[in-house]
Amino acid sequence: MIYVKNCFSEVIFLNTQYICEMNGNFRTETDVFFSEKCSFRVGGKIGLCVFPSNEEELIYAVKKAEEYGEKYIVLGNMTNILPSDDTYDGTVIVTSEMQKMRFDGNFVFAEAGAPLTRLSLLSARQGLSGLEFAYGIPGSLGGAVYMNAGAYGGCMADVLTSVTAYDPKSGVVSDYTADECKFGYRNSRFRHSGEIILSARFELKRGNADEIISECEKNMSARREKQPLDKPSAGSTFRRPTGYYAGALIEASGFKGMRCGGAQVSEKHAGFIINAENASSADIAEIIERIKNKVYKDSGVMLEEEIIYIK
Repeated sequence: MIYVKNCFSEVIFLNTQYICEMNGNFRTETDVFFSEKCSFRVGGKIGLCVFPSNEEELIYAVKKAEEYGEKYIVLGNMTNILPSDDTYDGTVIVTSEMQKMRFDGNFVFAEAGAPLTRLSLLSARQGLSGLEFAYGIPGSLGGAVYMNAGAYGGCMADVLTSVTAYDPKSGVVSDYTADECKFGYRNSRFRHSGEIILSARFELKRGNADEIISECEKNMSARREKQPLDKPSAGSTFRRPTGYYAGALIEASGFKGMRCGGAQVSEKHAGFIINAENASSADIAEIIERIKNKVYKDSGVMLEEEIIYIK
């Protein structure tokens, strides 16, 4: 075993042979913090970051972490997570270099790390309609499939035909149809199965490229108008409760603009929590709990987080 001592005097123990294998097969990073990587700009040190460049390398990285008994997690653009302020004493496998895309008639293939906005725009330029809703969503394809991301009346389930995923428990790679993905509101089988999304395929509709691009830009303009895009955040903090809007409930409970440490409920859109001034993860977690308790007391609605906690 070897260890790395970070600037907060926390010790991260790593298996020497494991580190050698990772360094020999991938681009890796050490001495890096979640606060440098995730959209909230919070979070502690990461033991090791590994960057596979294709599906085979991603599977290999996961197999090696499993083989050595190392703690690990697979992440994309890190735009929908709240990592702890504490050190993550394991490996973060980052799919950001897995960006291969392929167009074949009305069908589109993309790897898990493909940026959603870029995929939407390239599809639009091909005269393919269906992903306009995704333009401006900052995440990657894998994360979008994982949570069935959506906006402006569309979602991934509307256009997706199949997903390829790897199951670390069985070592099997499977192709799932859209029905087998069990999509729901901000939900899919992958949130519960432990399988790792490798790639996905979509069927889009032919249209006028200029009109499709115009719709993308319209959606982006709406985002800029209504959302605090100039501040670090993880997008919508809460899922939309049935029959309500989370932002409206939060505002009605008096939380719009409220701060906890460096975290703040956005004055532009109460459904967004922002890192207003050097917030910690603990600041954000605290304000989330305050919101949930007060909204439940005022309305009887228990809000559920859309963001994912990393510990």
